[in-house]
Parts: sequence; structure tokens; C-alpha cells
Amino acid sequence: MGYFGKLELKLKAQQLRKHGISVREIQRKLKVSRSSVSLWVRDIKLTKQQLQKLYQNKKTGGLKGSIIAAMNKVKARKKITQKLLEKGRKEVKRLSKRDRFIAGIALYFAEGNKVGNSVSFSNSDFRALKFMVDWLRNYCYVPEEKFRCSLYLHDNLNEGSAKRFWISLLKVPNSQFTKSYIVKSNHKRFRKTKHKNGVLRVTVSDVNLHRKIMGWISGVISV
Repeated sequence: MGYFGKLELKLKAQQLRKHGISVREIQRKLKVSRSSVSLWVRDIKLTKQQLQKLYQNKKTGGLKGSIIAAMNKVKARKKITQKLLEKGRKEVKRLSKRDRFIAGIALYFAEGNKVGNSVSFSNSDFRALKFMVDWLRNYCYVPEEKFRCSLYLHDNLNEGSAKRFWISLLKVPNSQFTKSYIVKSNHKRFRKTKHKNGVLRVTVSDVNLHRKIMGWISGVISV
């Protein structure tokens, strides 16, 4: 079997696994070795509901012990994650106004546009975009009418729903959204993460503000 034949089988195995199909059943369907299937799907995490469904399936009775162990690992991992999140929040404590100012500079340095004449910030994480839009309002005094938003979205996602999400979150009206950039999905490419609300770019056309932010960045990272 050639490279592309194996790649096609791998993608099929991953798709089946994402639907909660057992390794043994995938092996039977694709007529490949169990070790190959295990290797191909090892990074795909099953939901609690999928694990329970596998456990209840009589055809996979031999796997019950490993499934119970996997469910216990999921519970333990969630508990540890929650504990670390709470610890992290306590260590950060309440941010001062200056803390937020510096955090915004650092975030813009990491993800913002550093060339040209416009202030521009792109991300798929709603928390990052909300923080930066508020930062531009509160520390850069950007007038509301100067915000422009551009949505980057795959064609199998709902543009209207995504726009409504960003409008509600950022309080930027629909009239200040430019035409969305719709990307044709590549169904052959395996994607672990889907951003149902797309990637949003927020732009403020202001050369002087851009230069000022570049100065702030220089002041923070200079050694």
C-alpha cells in the first residue's frame, strides 16, 4: 500500500474514533492491524459520553477494564486541571490598572500587527479579543466608530451565528463589520480544533496610535 493509501486509512480511522468507535471495531472495518489503529488515534480524546457508550456495548466487553481506567484518568485529569486553575487565579490576584495596561502591550506584541499604519489584532479566542478591544477603549481611547471587524470563517460554519456572537461580545455594531472572508474547507485534512465563530480581526486605522503602541512595546521589552 502506498503513502496516500495509508494516509486515507489513517484519516478514516481518526474520523471513526472521533465518533466514539472502539479501536477493535475500527480495525475490523478498515482491515488493518490493531497497532496501526492505536497509533493513528492515540491523540484523540473521547468524551465521557463516548466512553460510557463503549463500556455499555456488549461487543467490547473485553475492553471494559481499560475503558474504566480511561474514565478514571479523565476524572483525575479534570480534578488536577481545576485545582491548578484555581491556584493560578489566586497567584495572579486582582490586576491593577497598570497591570492590565502592561498585559495589553504584551498581548499586542504577541498577536497584533506591528507593521504598516493600522492597529490590528487577530485571534480566535474570545477572551483575548474581548480583553484587547476593552484595552483599546480604556487605554488608547479609541472612539467607538473607528473599530472595524473582519471575520475569517470556513464555509461549513454559520456566518450569521458567528457575527452575532462577536457583535454581542464586543459591542461593535454590524455596520462596522467588513465583508467576511469565507474559506473553502479541506475535508481531507484532519483538524483537531474547530473555531465555530471563526477568526476575528479588529482594526483601528490610526497611524499615530500604531506608533505609540510600538513605543510602548519597545519600552516593555527593551533590555
